[in-house]
Amino acid sequence: MAVRILIVDDHDIVRQGVRTILRSRVDWEICGEAENGIEALVKIAVLKPDVVVLDLSMPQKDGLAVATELPRTGVNCKTLVLTMHNSVGTAAAIRKAGAQGYVVKSHAAQHLIPAIDTVLGGGVFFNVDPGWTRDEERRAEARTNERMSEKRVAHDPLETPGSSSRAADRS
Repeated sequence: MAVRILIVDDHDIVRQGVRTILRSRVDWEICGEAENGIEALVKIAVLKPDVVVLDLSMPQKDGLAVATELPRTGVNCKTLVLTMHNSVGTAAAIRKAGAQGYVVKSHAAQHLIPAIDTVLGGGVFFNVDPGWTRDEERRAEARTNERMSEKRVAHDPLETPGSSSRAADRS
């Protein structure tokens, strides 16, 4: 039976590139595509892919939110984030959200297929460019945390800076 893969990215050119890379594996099937996180969650529930190749920065719902919400769909699939953001901090946030893998878009031609093979085999795949310095990593992590915090507040009317919208925190 073919491995079923859902591609999620808001840029058509990226989805085309991912399709081109994945088509080299005859035992893999691209079962669908989505342009944003909301559409991704719907397609995950309907198509039940084995692997979701997921962009991090997307409109409506970003990749971290999708990875976090994916277990609630009841679909047992692996999540591999494909992103332009290259830092240990970003990789840590992706891992914390529940994804099994992380590939930097600039390395997709070399790493996407091995990454999918790894997560399908039950492993994790997080490749970060070793050329990054600790200072660059700290700055990138601070920017990522700030953006994620701003998005959470913008998307959750119950949450304001310094508060939490978790039900356990409100009771």
